[in-house]
Amino acid sequence: MKTDMQVQLCGFQLTNPVIAASGTFGYGVEFEDIVDFRRIGGLVTKGISREPMAGNQAPRLIETAAGMINAIGLQNIGVEKFIADKLPSLRNYPGCAVIVNVFGDAIRDYVAVVTRLNDAEGIAACELNASCPNTKQGGIAFGSDVDMLFDLVSSVKSKSTRPLIVKLSPNVTSIATMAHTAQKAGADAISLVNTFLSLSIDVETRRPRLWNITGGLSGPAIKPIAVRMVWEASRAVTIPIIGLGGIATPEDAVEFLLAGATAVQVGTASYADPRATERIAQGLEQWCARHHFSRVADLTGALDLNLPEPPASGEPAS
Repeated sequence: MKTDMQVQLCGFQLTNPVIAASGTFGYGVEFEDIVDFRRIGGLVTKGISREPMAGNQAPRLIETAAGMINAIGLQNIGVEKFIADKLPSLRNYPGCAVIVNVFGDAIRDYVAVVTRLNDAEGIAACELNASCPNTKQGGIAFGSDVDMLFDLVSSVKSKSTRPLIVKLSPNVTSIATMAHTAQKAGADAISLVNTFLSLSIDVETRRPRLWNITGGLSGPAIKPIAVRMVWEASRAVTIPIIGLGGIATPEDAVEFLLAGATAVQVGTASYADPRATERIAQGLEQWCARHHFSRVADLTGALDLNLPEPPASGEPAS
């Protein structure tokens, strides 16, 4: 039985639900000779800002026992050069949805980038990075303050001509509250989770291993927490959820779908295996066939919470 791998995501269609995540897939063009873009649902570019950014000093990426910590600092070429130099090549793959990740220091910066992207062809949606520090207001992260998140999303949504996906921070007390806020402000979908704030210390030198001191933890270590957050968010919103965080195998992707995700993003795995996104997409289709799912979309939210009854007193557990 052949599985229908197509899914609908906030107004556009994906050939399959597996997307390359922002920050680990460059601008996309770097993978043209490695990944068959016809075999993945889409890609999210690295974060694009109003003006070019150099990022943080090295060291800014270290390996951990079950993933990595990065403090790249959102290095990018800026929106004008992205449109001129990178986007034209991505238009050669119409079956692969191009999602542009957007960030800024202040709301007006986000609005300026999205407004400029409105005029560019070949973009399916924008993903709003709501986890960047708002340096104009004391460095508080947009994604950890309900009022700031609402103001950001509603302001950008009012100017965007494309679907707006909001990427939420996991460094919050209630992901359900933040997800509901994003939806109320006009988000067409949410993606979660971003990296977890972390610190790694070299005990010999007694110094942080990253120049930035702290960084974002990603990889298999965060997957169970990310799956839990997707499940909690799915109970709080009606808009689609894109799940990510430690996906390295097709079975990992299935977990996120069962928890309530419509699609998934593959990030850190691409560092170890540049073809991870394509491999996981193919493996997901094979998994669906083995388990007799005619539509991959049927996996979304199909978590079975009907746990077996505990054995009666004195009876051995099965």
